[in-house]
Amino acid sequence: MTRQLPKSMRANERLHAMIPGGAHTYAKGDDQYPENLAPVISHGLGAHVWDVDGNEYIEYGSGLRAVSLGHVHPRVSEAAHREIDRGANFARPSIVEERAATKFLETVPTAEMVKFAKNGSDATTAAVKLARAATGRPLVAICRDHAFFSIDDWFIGTTAMSAGIPDGITDLTVSFPYGDLPATERLLRENAGRIACLILEASTQQEPPAGYLVGLRELADRYGCVLIFDEMITGFRWSETGAQGLYGVTPDLSTFGKALGNGFAVSALAGKRDLMELGGLRTGEDRVFLLSTTHGAETHSLAAAIAVMETYTEEGIAARLHALGDRLAAGVREVADSAGVGEHVVVRGRASNLVFATLDADKKPSQDYRTLFLRQLVTGGVLGPSFVVSSALSEEDIDRTVEVVSQACLVYRKALDADDPAPWLGGRPVKPVFRRRV
Repeated sequence: MTRQLPKSMRANERLHAMIPGGAHTYAKGDDQYPENLAPVISHGLGAHVWDVDGNEYIEYGSGLRAVSLGHVHPRVSEAAHREIDRGANFARPSIVEERAATKFLETVPTAEMVKFAKNGSDATTAAVKLARAATGRPLVAICRDHAFFSIDDWFIGTTAMSAGIPDGITDLTVSFPYGDLPATERLLRENAGRIACLILEASTQQEPPAGYLVGLRELADRYGCVLIFDEMITGFRWSETGAQGLYGVTPDLSTFGKALGNGFAVSALAGKRDLMELGGLRTGEDRVFLLSTTHGAETHSLAAAIAVMETYTEEGIAARLHALGDRLAAGVREVADSAGVGEHVVVRGRASNLVFATLDADKKPSQDYRTLFLRQLVTGGVLGPSFVVSSALSEEDIDRTVEVVSQACLVYRKALDADDPAPWLGGRPVKPVFRRRV
């Protein structure tokens, strides 16, 4: 299989000349793709995208998991178009803000108030700020097993890309392991009266152990800290009521994004009224400068969010995502086993949020083997940095993807037998996002 991308290669060069990293999200960088196989997208429709060279792809992980209904979803696009024609931003709140808040609180009934923003980092940082203000405590406790919470210093300072962030800020962030209540309690006890919040995703690639989230809720209450669920990914993908609704554990604060806008820029901070009102006009406490964004309530993005929530609840989208993911996971596992690489090409995660691991001969994660696998996917017409599905995928799309994966697994087996994937890389290997040097 071959695929030529000369226009994409030239466009990548121009992007790097003008935009640091060549993209506005590190996870979209061309270093995440095999050399000379990083397509620059022209347009998309449903679960398919086309690059500037005219190549068509079945797409997974659309918009970094944001486009869960597929590109140019009619109901969402029509809602946004209607509001654009009525004005995007005013000197006072639009009635669309009231409609969006009403719909959100109906959809996620565990929340009592909501405030919208444009990206997830703003929402999670606002949650942390509220927790610190409410408790008067300096430390933030993050789940160390979860990949990303914010572009802001309190989190990025804990990663390999900590350049530019003073140690004094990073020292205010501590961490706890997922699923381990005793370890979390030790952290709370060792930092008694200093931890403002526990922030984590309710689940990622593994389901929460029995009693874990309930236990975490009890620990937060016992030690007087705020429990924050980052629902940027789990929100709507896990269920229409979020992970908190699915698992029956209510956090004090939660943050939503990605699926909420189906590609439009909208995020949300939601939670208990007594905490949220600290950023309002009805508090007797010191006021928190919570979220005050010029574009946070753009009418077309909020209209899109309303349409997304209506579509999810009325059409059972979360169930469809799980059904599609189950079909894909079963197919990939079958062809990987048939090629003798079932222990090396591994599908993980909830069916609505699948990722894949590429393991070497010693069954350790390998960027070289990831490069080999991605190269086979792209040349086979599958744009798959993950196997995260959208509801726009058809069963035929899934079956075609499994065919491409089958061919990729045959090449994978050859590389394992040769004990050297290099001949199949086509250039330098792909690289992890969080690394200290280019």
